[in-house]
Amino acid sequence: MKRIKPWIAVNFFLFTLILLIPTLLVWPFHDKKEKTLQAETHAVKVQERDEPAVEVAVYRSKEKKIERIPLEEYVVGVVAAEMPAEFELEALKAQALTARTYIVKQLLNDQPIQLPKGANVTDTVMHQVYYSKEELKQMWGISYDWKIKKITEAVEATRGQILMYNNEPIEASFFSTSNGYTENSEAYWKNAFPYLKSVASPWDEKSPKFYDQTTMSVAEFERRLGVKLPTDGSVGKIIARTPGKRIDTVEINGKRLKGREIREKLELKSTDFTWARKGNRIVITTKGYGHGVGMSQYGANFLAKEGKTYEQIVKYYYQGVEIRGLSLVASKF
Repeated sequence: MKRIKPWIAVNFFLFTLILLIPTLLVWPFHDKKEKTLQAETHAVKVQERDEPAVEVAVYRSKEKKIERIPLEEYVVGVVAAEMPAEFELEALKAQALTARTYIVKQLLNDQPIQLPKGANVTDTVMHQVYYSKEELKQMWGISYDWKIKKITEAVEATRGQILMYNNEPIEASFFSTSNGYTENSEAYWKNAFPYLKSVASPWDEKSPKFYDQTTMSVAEFERRLGVKLPTDGSVGKIIARTPGKRIDTVEINGKRLKGREIREKLELKSTDFTWARKGNRIVITTKGYGHGVGMSQYGANFLAKEGKTYEQIVKYYYQGVEIRGLSLVASKF
């Protein structure tokens, strides 16, 4: 057998090494780059899955036009309009959750009431009040920077989160101030929801909106309610109260009226009211501000001051709910 000469073997080894060196030098970086690319691709897919691109078609009532607004930008505008920026951060986070849940529910139902074709909601109390950043700059003036920063922080902290019950977004109703209790949904509206039940909210008594008083003439009172007051100087008799300690039914000189009907016709702050006849005037005193169903905003703020987190706040006012990702319902849009 012929022996390979040493110099031929050395040359073959060097030639092979020269061919392999570039590959050996590049391979670790290629592997790292490939892994990085895979990680980035996965991250994008996760982001796309967990945070779908959602826009809200808002009918701008002043401009009388429809504006399409990215979901999270819309939530910022709602929180800024519906809750004072001076409130605690955890309360603002709770408000962000309710605002996002409300609009997601609206988008899923797709049953716009008294809206132009193509709109999902208005920017008024018919749905949720919404202000653009330009409007907020005019309203807040020199306070704009710190207020928008704080509200944006609250919204970002809850980004993509909604409130769900039995894997469905809830009716995330809220109001300003309770009379000491929230209300069962069926006591004010037609539908009963298991998560909208009366709970105590005694902190609300510290709200500046807890008490209110209004006065009107007997003639105006009778005209608005379509009644005739008795001649003995009385006004009306309470027949029944709601689970939230508000007026359910009253009787005025033989005519029965619901508390909600009286509140709306007399433009009262609450359905928890007392009244007294003083000469030719009726003096009406109310406790609380709003319909009373769902989360009390001032109650949420007082709970936040006591150290409660936004998760604890929403789960107190909406019983049995879970905080879940928007991706769970994204496919239904």
